[in-house]
Amino acid sequence: MGYRGKVVERERARELRAAGWTYAEISHELGVSKSSVSAWARDVPVDEAVWSARVRANRNHGARIRRLHPLNVAKELEVRHLQQQGRERLGRLTERDLLVAGTALYAGEGSKTDGAVRFANSDPRMIVLFLSFLRHHFEIDETRLRVRLYLHQGLDLDAAERFWSALTGIPVSQFGSPYRAVPDPSIRRSKHPMGCPSVVYSCSHTHRAMMGLVEALLSCDAAFRGGEIGITADC
Repeated sequence: MGYRGKVVERERARELRAAGWTYAEISHELGVSKSSVSAWARDVPVDEAVWSARVRANRNHGARIRRLHPLNVAKELEVRHLQQQGRERLGRLTERDLLVAGTALYAGEGSKTDGAVRFANSDPRMIVLFLSFLRHHFEIDETRLRVRLYLHQGLDLDAAERFWSALTGIPVSQFGSPYRAVPDPSIRRSKHPMGCPSVVYSCSHTHRAMMGLVEALLSCDAAFRGGEIGITADC
């Protein structure tokens, strides 16, 4: 299927390892095996000062957890339980699952202007999912894929371009001129360190085919029957 579903986890594992996390902590955080974490991050150097700071942070975190109100502890446990339950319910995406998921994603976040497929999102997982859908269900000329970054001034452009290039499989040479936003603390204080990429594929036919899928999805006649959703044969 060409779904690059573990790229995000691998990159995140390497980031966490560089920040001093143990393999066990990373495994628990990402929901992957320790052997996978080891394979992905064994070559990541961990500075001794960073490691010591992480150990101290863990001690402080443990003390904080012990001070948490029982309701907050219950909430944290519920969130983790439901995340795992969600993984089990969804399982592995089939080809049709990816078609429907990608269409819904584009219906909500994609550009509706004729002439080019455009999808922007700061969440790497969204970008990976969309590109997997685009590459699998459309005939794509890889040399025509473009990325344009929205990145605040003061953040590392080279690092951001390397990150998104590795994630998307699109060479940096196919990245357009970035938009460097001026930070405004009165509007927002948090900034995405890797910016927000916009993936562009200029092809009217592909965009119209995409919008055909969107129209088909939004035109489906869904009727609730005894708590179940019945989809008509036309869908």
